[in-house]
Amino acid sequence: MNPTNRRQFLKELSLGVPALALSRSRATYLQAAPLGLPIGLILYTVRDDCAKDLEGTLSKVAQIGYKEVEVGAPFFGRGASEIRRILNGNGLTCPSAHWAVAKTPSEWQKQVEYTGEIGLKYMISTIPLSKPATLDDYKRGAELLNRQGEQCRKAGIQLTYHNHHFEFKTFDGVVAYDELLRRTDAKLVKMELDCFWVTFAGRDPVEYFKKYPGRFALLHIKDLKPGHTPSPHKVEGQPFTEVGRGVIDWRRIFAAATKGGLKHYFVEQDKCDRPPLESVKISYDYLKALNV
Repeated sequence: MNPTNRRQFLKELSLGVPALALSRSRATYLQAAPLGLPIGLILYTVRDDCAKDLEGTLSKVAQIGYKEVEVGAPFFGRGASEIRRILNGNGLTCPSAHWAVAKTPSEWQKQVEYTGEIGLKYMISTIPLSKPATLDDYKRGAELLNRQGEQCRKAGIQLTYHNHHFEFKTFDGVVAYDELLRRTDAKLVKMELDCFWVTFAGRDPVEYFKKYPGRFALLHIKDLKPGHTPSPHKVEGQPFTEVGRGVIDWRRIFAAATKGGLKHYFVEQDKCDRPPLESVKISYDYLKALNV
């Protein structure tokens, strides 16, 4: 027994049997996945597989070990009861879903009601942007998100906003994403921070956790291949890779994510160099072993 193991053994022995069991149980829990949270997957990653065989694909996702999924409307053309049946049959839960921009408050309300039927906790929305986008677009977008967030609040649902890289463009020194954070009500509008796109844009997810604590309820987890120049503008080549195989420091991000307000996180890979189900297993295995 080396000195480190011996010290740990004596420490555990001094705790007594009940405390020892609790200590080992806690250690196992923390090693199960970052922060002990279920590892989730956004189904966009396996979209082609889902389109061919939704039930079979979700079964494979569950067999890999994923416990949660995030979906995008219109839910592969399935009704709310059928979605619930398929998820339940595979031991999966679905806390959140992406929605397109609603043209009217009544259209958004219908989406809120449908979200409630499925039993989701979070609605993920976006905002309309002109081409090229302006800072005024983001100011108007913040007003829209606040209105939508209030509709969600009344239904017991939390609105969140998902970023890409282009929100980190600056307009006369103002970062568009920061303007959204500043102008949206922190209670009505949380954020789903896509750590890949923040990093791709040359920004630091951890700094956002520190600057805006409690705003980031959801995270998208995907990795960035080495050799890509950070930019909030165009994307060249295929920069996406499995979690743990790129340049992003995930231990550092997860260590700070609690301060950011993390409740759920989801693996995502927009494009894969191998079959997507193989990619999501690689990402799952990495996160399963990641001890934060």
